[in-house]
Amino acid sequence: MHDYVLSCCSTADVTEDFLHARDIECVYFNYQVDGVWCKDDFGRTHAPAELFERMLSGADVTTSQVSVGDYIEFWRPFLEAGRDVLHLTLSSGISGTYGSACAARDQLASEFPERRLVVVDSLAASAGYGLLMDRLAELREGGMGIEELAAWALEHRLEVQHWFFSSDLTFFIRGGRISKAAGLVGGLLKICPVMDVEADGSLAVVEKIRTKGRAQRRVVQLMHELAQGGDGYDKRVFISNSACLDDARTVSDRIEAEFPQMDGRVLHFDIGATISCHTGPGTVALFFWGKPRA
Repeated sequence: MHDYVLSCCSTADVTEDFLHARDIECVYFNYQVDGVWCKDDFGRTHAPAELFERMLSGADVTTSQVSVGDYIEFWRPFLEAGRDVLHLTLSSGISGTYGSACAARDQLASEFPERRLVVVDSLAASAGYGLLMDRLAELREGGMGIEELAAWALEHRLEVQHWFFSSDLTFFIRGGRISKAAGLVGGLLKICPVMDVEADGSLAVVEKIRTKGRAQRRVVQLMHELAQGGDGYDKRVFISNSACLDDARTVSDRIEAEFPQMDGRVLHFDIGATISCHTGPGTVALFFWGKPRA
């Protein structure tokens, strides 16, 4: 057991086995399908294919952040056991859960004045958030204390590059991220918007590229331009996808061929239920360590 707890939200979009292997604790986000509330529990409640089938058939889906009460219930057993906690939340540019976490922290501070409960806004999402947690777990394993690790996260969190594209704009339109008119034109022209997570942690459409193949090549090109060490990049690469693993593998095959010094092979993950409720199927997201987002 480590000296302190390292925890995150299920929207880090890795797997439970991945988190357990690194001794990272996790609190679940929530989503609703046709009025029934579910936990974003790494696909146990709804496998990705089942969730997308229901979405495509017209199911009403919404999401809900981790609440103040959820955080208190999650953290209290660790504090009662005499352990300190460092928690990183999903980006505040995407969700209000960072505010909920801070409110829960403040409530628990009076109850456990001798304990340290540190909350950091990851400014990251999906497996980019997972990539950050992976590195923090390594640093903790190397002996870094809670305050030092929190400071490292704040200093380096913007170095996690997030680049993604979608070949199906249906749910971006439904969620209001792309207008109906733009979506209609995009569909007719086979446009795949290339998006990123900005320095404030929000999502942004950066380029509008015709055809999925060009979008796949573009995100790899962006990695050449932005990765730490350029073509000599020697760290890990994560990719997440929503029901389009073949598209994701096309990207990872190119990356493994063009970045021969990277640490191991590209790791693939499913985009979790919370984020999938907004993207729908057809999204591929690439994450690597790069120049700080500005």
